[in-house]
Amino acid sequence: CAARFLAEPNEEVLVKRFAATGMILLMALGLFGCSSKTATGAAVGTATGAAIGAIIGNQTGNTAAGAIIGGAIGGAAGAYIGHYMDEQAAEMEEDLEGAKIERIGEGIKVTFDSGLLFDVNSDELQSAGEANIENLATILNKYEDTNVLIEGHTDSTGSMEHNLELSKRRAQSVAALLATYEVSSSRFTVMGYGESQPMVSNETAAGRQANRRVDLAIMANDKLKQAAEEKAEQSEG
Repeated sequence: CAARFLAEPNEEVLVKRFAATGMILLMALGLFGCSSKTATGAAVGTATGAAIGAIIGNQTGNTAAGAIIGGAIGGAAGAYIGHYMDEQAAEMEEDLEGAKIERIGEGIKVTFDSGLLFDVNSDELQSAGEANIENLATILNKYEDTNVLIEGHTDSTGSMEHNLELSKRRAQSVAALLATYEVSSSRFTVMGYGESQPMVSNETAAGRQANRRVDLAIMANDKLKQAAEEKAEQSEG
């Protein structure tokens, strides 16, 4: 059966996991260096980053963060993207009520502790979250050169199969509401992870409520990456 998580890994565990991931990264870079000499540095970096991002996501129980790390291009181009994300994150900090905004690498992770909560066994957003979604849509439309990973999560009440399906519907509810505010659905990737990625322990009512959520990972799209690479080349020239 799928693994169950009672809580986020502690700092010591994460350090060990990231150290192991670093070894895998070095091995991956070596393999790419031997077999992909004709590829561009950006292409190699993106491919390697995607693989490492997936590993990090699986090890930490946080696929949103893993996706952001995996999508990074690094270097001067990555710094340009980072500035774009800094401005966007600052607006989110100001306009999104009860949201946890995390700048991770070249992206942003958004978690609503009180705004995107669901009742037990429900995929209907509570009314308190609707204003937040509207504000989020306004910001996403202003910074349109991004893709958005939308992940649904549940508490551990009920069967794992039921929770997996429920989490997908929760993510779809958020995506549908964003679309009504004219955020292009072509920017969305919608996923459900059931009970497998809790923020906190499910052993208390407060913990279960916190785990009934949707996480969003906001990352540069191809257009922004290309513009960032061109900007970096101009600065180097």
